[in-house]
Amino acid sequence: MNNIITFEMRNNVGVITINNPPANALNFEVKKHISENFDFCMSNSECKGLVITSEGRMFIAGADIKEFSEYNSLQATEMAENGHSLFNQIENLSKPAIAAINGFALGGGLELALACHIRIASPNAKMGLPEVSLGVIPGYGGTQRLSHLIGKGRAMEMILTTQIVEANKALEMGLINNIYSQDDLISACIKIAEKIKRNSPFAIKNAIKSINDGYKYDIDGYSSEIQMFSKCFSSADFKEGVSAFIEKRKPNFN
Repeated sequence: MNNIITFEMRNNVGVITINNPPANALNFEVKKHISENFDFCMSNSECKGLVITSEGRMFIAGADIKEFSEYNSLQATEMAENGHSLFNQIENLSKPAIAAINGFALGGGLELALACHIRIASPNAKMGLPEVSLGVIPGYGGTQRLSHLIGKGRAMEMILTTQIVEANKALEMGLINNIYSQDDLISACIKIAEKIKRNSPFAIKNAIKSINDGYKYDIDGYSSEIQMFSKCFSSADFKEGVSAFIEKRKPNFN
């Protein structure tokens, strides 16, 4: 769609690639085009899931510091709200979003990966939220999502010490789901998305919502699960899934 973001379909999986050298920084333009690509995939019935990755030796090295270096508090609020809007969009997508992390994922880059439903990394990946070294804190949801993912104590240590963790450590902490070689990284992510797309799109959408609701302060995740579970029973996917099971055949979900 533009020269800094490319989008291609691979086996009904949308692959979004950021190419904003040298650091693939998340400036306003990059965030805008990422959002547009997500909207495109959500409105395209052929797109069953998303993989987001980048060119070069960095996944995303963070926000564009030059862009916000002269911001005042009001401008910073607008910047954070814009980032939260995008990353909330990612987290609440009804189709699976997978981050393919190759190289450095720092600051806003890690925050984007945290917003994805699944994170896969190459062995050379390095992840961290070093914002306090600049006199600021993570502003795109990082203080919240990192704590939810790896626990309060570990998140405190990572953020307050600006710790950068390598792929093996990130896997041990639960920060990422798996590690694949650089050559296999994208194909591995696509295979995961393909496994997911075999299942009911309606159930996947509701499972994502129910899991996310469990981490929201104003929503009872258990009540959400009951509601999402009940909704499934009135869906065509439920009827097809049960019929296929009884008839001992593979379900044909649209």
